[in-house]
Amino acid sequence: MAIVKRRTKKFFRRVLQAIPVILVVSFLYVLLRPPSRTSPSNIKVDMSPNRVERGKYLFTAMSGCDACHSERDFSKADAPVTANGRGKGQVMPFRELPGQIVASNITSDPETGLGNWTDGEKIRAIRDGIGKDGRALFPLMPYPSYRIMSDEDVQALVAYMNTLAPVKNSLPQTNVSFPASMLMKSLPKPAGKVPPQDTDGGEAYGEYLAAIGACVDCHSPTSRFLEPDSNLLFAGGRLFSTPTGTVNSSNITPDKATGIGSWNFERFAAAMQHFKDAPADPAHYTWMPWQGYAQLTGPDLEDIFLYLKALKPVNHQVQVHP
Repeated sequence: MAIVKRRTKKFFRRVLQAIPVILVVSFLYVLLRPPSRTSPSNIKVDMSPNRVERGKYLFTAMSGCDACHSERDFSKADAPVTANGRGKGQVMPFRELPGQIVASNITSDPETGLGNWTDGEKIRAIRDGIGKDGRALFPLMPYPSYRIMSDEDVQALVAYMNTLAPVKNSLPQTNVSFPASMLMKSLPKPAGKVPPQDTDGGEAYGEYLAAIGACVDCHSPTSRFLEPDSNLLFAGGRLFSTPTGTVNSSNITPDKATGIGSWNFERFAAAMQHFKDAPADPAHYTWMPWQGYAQLTGPDLEDIFLYLKALKPVNHQVQVHP
């Protein structure tokens, strides 16, 4: 019996001695492991006029690329893209970000932009969240939402990006602070092949458009790591705080008291185009790229509205301009 007790004590002592080693090894694995990734495809996208035009619509209107990757004039309420500022990139001004986050120069400049990237590398960055060097991109770039972008649409987007005039704009590297730098590695996932969407799908197509427009990313409260609050999806309240101004995103669920539940399509369409010709107005500071959304087609707006109206209503009062 005494021998059994000694062996049991010895066993548990070894287990206790091993725990710190296991913890250190596990931490180093999580810290040093690469994100989930595949090699970029060897595709060379079709540069036909129709495809480039579709890509321009996605870039400037639907998917919000201008919002982060273009220089915008925030002295105007609609914050239009400046002359020669499209795609030049910027250091993101949001104060709540974990570190210095940079929206890259995505023009065709070979030194400071994407001039040396292949089309496959661009597609992988947009949908998988993997840079040319294999690193995980910070999820302010909403690749978890873009992951469902169809092959047809992502190729059109890249086709338009290939037409952007080169702009030499050297930017610093993104520098994400710990532990976000470690946790973000779990977000990239290969998109694989994504079939085209039925553009006559009504609410279903609206769900697709809302996803590639990353609506949930901006219209949901988020953690410091930009994880949307699953209980308040689309319910607004995400804070955008910059030296230029501060704004909270609005509730766009169909809650009648605090969201858009009492809206009809005409009111929704008018709101999406409200700032198209707005004068400068600091009281209405916003990060939402109204100039782009004013270009959305009627059918696309209607499908998005159908999808939003079908969401679960969430009662969440938001003070848009605190």
